[in-house]
Amino acid sequence: MPIGDVCVRDVVTATRETSIQEAAQLMRMNHVGDLLIVEGMNGSRVPVGIVTDRDIVVAIVALQLNPASLAVGDIMGPELETAHEDQSILETIQQMRLAGVRRIPVVSTHESTTSFI
Repeated sequence: MPIGDVCVRDVVTATRETSIQEAAQLMRMNHVGDLLIVEGMNGSRVPVGIVTDRDIVVAIVALQLNPASLAVGDIMGPELETAHEDQSILETIQQMRLAGVRRIPVVSTHESTTSFI
């Protein structure tokens, strides 16, 4: 079964410039634990990173930094692991395990859309 059959299609997004405080508010308002960070390219949104509630706690709160003075681009990882919607579930789980990630955006091979697992 392809991963595209089980991924979440309604993804909450932000940009690198979104403040940490705004990101936390987006997570709260949408009842999610992560945001997909996107950039616009040629009229489409391209995923470039992920920020989780845990990232905010470990990188900001635990260090007693001011969340209003930082952006999600300051704390997101340098590279983003993605899966293609036609990959099998097993292949995607193995990819996540090898990359050491708990969340992975699923990108469409036919459109410029992104889903999430």
